[in-house]
Amino acid sequence: MTQDIPTTGESNSRGHYQADSEPDVIKKRLPIVRRLSIPPKPNISLNLWSIMKNCIGKELTKIPMPVNFSEPLSMLQRLTEDFEYSSCLDHAAACQDSLEQMAYVAAFTVSAYATTAVRTNKPFNPLLGETYECDRTDDFGWRSFAEQVSHHPPACALHCESNAWYCWFDFSMTTKFRGKYLQINPVGTCHLVFRRTGHHYTWHKIPLTVHNIIVGRLWIDNSGEMDIINHNTGEKCHLSYKPYSYFSNEKPRRVTGAVLDKSGDVRYVLNGTWDDSLEYAPVVSTRHSRNGKPVLETGPARVLWQSNPLPPDAERMYCFTRLALQLNEPDEDVCPTDSRLRPDQRLMEAGRWDEANRAKVELEELQRQRRRQMAAELAAQSLASSKQDETSDTHSKSESSVSEQYNSQSSPSASNLQSRHVNTIYVFCINSIIIITA
Repeated sequence: MTQDIPTTGESNSRGHYQADSEPDVIKKRLPIVRRLSIPPKPNISLNLWSIMKNCIGKELTKIPMPVNFSEPLSMLQRLTEDFEYSSCLDHAAACQDSLEQMAYVAAFTVSAYATTAVRTNKPFNPLLGETYECDRTDDFGWRSFAEQVSHHPPACALHCESNAWYCWFDFSMTTKFRGKYLQINPVGTCHLVFRRTGHHYTWHKIPLTVHNIIVGRLWIDNSGEMDIINHNTGEKCHLSYKPYSYFSNEKPRRVTGAVLDKSGDVRYVLNGTWDDSLEYAPVVSTRHSRNGKPVLETGPARVLWQSNPLPPDAERMYCFTRLALQLNEPDEDVCPTDSRLRPDQRLMEAGRWDEANRAKVELEELQRQRRRQMAAELAAQSLASSKQDETSDTHSKSESSVSEQYNSQSSPSASNLQSRHVNTIYVFCINSIIIITA
């Protein structure tokens, strides 16, 4: 079935401008009025230790948690929130010097951790096949799409693009509860390409630690080493996120780094904190001290990135930034699998936590049923395929894993099977959902 596409200057039902001569160029959507608040967080207490005490040493992504410890956003939305400070990438795209461009890319990677200083609640684990589409071309100039592509282990993929750059992530994580703290180790690679130059950057996210699980106020520390690589020029940026120490006089949440040219010489020095700001200073001269270590003399420092203040009453709204407040606002034109349509998350945002917990349990049980049914149907397809082919190669293939079968000759039907199941990820009967979505 064909669909008429509006010509340049006309907008479609979602308010997007389409280009007839340059279909790959992103056109801004019409300005829309966005919400500035959400219902306040209910004052409902629940002892975290009562749940976590049986989870020591376990992989927490496999353990169901009540919404009481969550925020009303999914991990797909939380990843999209990395682009709140996309202006860093816009500045980077305008740079004529690739080393200065690297400094702005580094600032963008640091900015993604800013909200973790005050956001200690976990996002919802997306269901298999859950998606999230975000179009902010009217104000930020980018649009993104994310999907949960694996359940165990949990993994998602995200693509975000503007007229000047495009970016894609594959993201998973491992978690371990060590008694007093929870450690989260991201797995996956972040990619960034600038359209004008084709410069391709990659980096990996650093570990995150949640402290005071047993007693006290929860707080998060980001620590580790990050390398950002420009694969076109061989230039690199090394960032060091300093771990918090009770015995150190250093400013907490500190980040230091250096931008190195392809010869390994330091050209810019970076300094700041991951919750507030990052600045850079050019290296004007280098000399060696008596112990042989290089001493760098730098010029005046300039700010690369500065965090935005939180909205009024942010503490009553999960300490959300302005962008976070808008990520879950309803949009009638999104896919039926979009996170905005997830009933338990919507109920939680409305302050109806008891109903949200019941909905969450039912959604997770339905997901387990779908996975069992899909595995059984794929196994049946595999068996039927193996009986039709008597060659030894096909016989060997019939004994391979389900994932191998999915990618073999039966993949088209397997793909259709997955689509049929994914389209029903939120379908179940619960009276409270009818009320909240009416």
